Amino acid sequence: MTEMNRRGLLRAGAGLAGVAAGTGLAAPAVHAQEPVTLRYLGTAVNQSAEIAAKVKQDLGITIEYIPVVTDDVIRRAVTQPNTFDLLDMEYFSVKRVLPSGNLQGIEARRIKLFDKITPVFTRGVTAGGRTLGEQGTAPKKVQFMNGRGGKDLATSPTEWMTLIPTTYNADTLGIRPDLIGRPVASWAELLNPQFKGKASILNIPSIGIMDAAMVMEATGQYKYPDKGNMSRAEIDRTMAMLTEAKKAGQFRAFWSDFNESVNLMASGETVIQSMWSPAVTKVRSQGVACTYQPLKEGYRAWASGFGMPRTLEGRKLDAAYEFINWFLSGWAGAFLNRQGYYSAVLETAQANMQPYEWAYWMEGKPAEQDIKAPDGSLLEKAGTVRDGGSYEQRMGGVACWNAVMDENTYLIRKWNEFIAS
Repeated sequence: MTEMNRRGLLRAGAGLAGVAAGTGLAAPAVHAQEPVTLRYLGTAVNQSAEIAAKVKQDLGITIEYIPVVTDDVIRRAVTQPNTFDLLDMEYFSVKRVLPSGNLQGIEARRIKLFDKITPVFTRGVTAGGRTLGEQGTAPKKVQFMNGRGGKDLATSPTEWMTLIPTTYNADTLGIRPDLIGRPVASWAELLNPQFKGKASILNIPSIGIMDAAMVMEATGQYKYPDKGNMSRAEIDRTMAMLTEAKKAGQFRAFWSDFNESVNLMASGETVIQSMWSPAVTKVRSQGVACTYQPLKEGYRAWASGFGMPRTLEGRKLDAAYEFINWFLSGWAGAFLNRQGYYSAVLETAQANMQPYEWAYWMEGKPAEQDIKAPDGSLLEKAGTVRDGGSYEQRMGGVACWNAVMDENTYLIRKWNEFIAS
């Protein structure tokens, strides 16, 4: 994929610009005398009262959160596009939502910081030039669409984006080092009998299957041509491994909710599990030891972005663009960086963080001062080094991405049978 910048997009879309202006797509920004509420559909991970309060203060826009689990984000996007105004969705979900025609293309020219978006999303490399693994739904595979109302992905960059990148991360296993008491270095440990009844895996088929695949390869049982697009036989093989472990009593729970994962770990009911970085942050903020464990086989990454339903128009459409531009301008990025995520526009996030915070979260350096969680509670004491090192080390170690595969319907059926068994 070739690199695209705003200037190039403006040249490529010059013929469309006049049409767009005539349709009201470039309407004036939202004004304080025009109060507007945006119904924000997404998982609870990126939704926070602090962000809603700050955007209300800065723009006068009211954010009404609609928190649901990942599968319900997809379901509502496909079947009820008139029930929300802004969609916070993972990139792996694009292939499931786009064919419905319910996503409208987002105009790159209306995104003020388009040039500053990390090339992780457009070219599949880090800012430092490290190439990321592409198995699964790497964002660059699903970043562009053919038109504002298209149902197909573009094979090369266009001026229409499926989602505007917001946050991303390299996921791994979370562990309780105080309860395990020894080094953990491989995905294979998730099914180690030592942790019988104390392990947990994420109950979202398109993500859980990728964790299981990492375990399968780590144990030497099978090497996938592409973990992100398994055949039925490969799905069967992977689910058979999980089913055997479940029957042996390996799993304490199968979680699908952020808070559930936090409670499992903080209580000690689990000592090793699929985990998200902010969940580890939340456990630590409670004074409980929890490690976001780097593993020798690499990370399973994810990325999310803002999408717009096809039903969004007029003043709310303008407000959505203004909110997205605000979100990328730095305050929200810094807020989410402080819980372990990465902002799509690193430059503005850095400008809204203290130098010692940036050094800890992004550069892999020991904390010069105590590190605080987004809620202000003590997260790490001075001198601590972040799990997994620097941004370049983490993202450069990505082995695969969350994925929707050709056999996804079959996967979901087999996964649900596994959970119910």
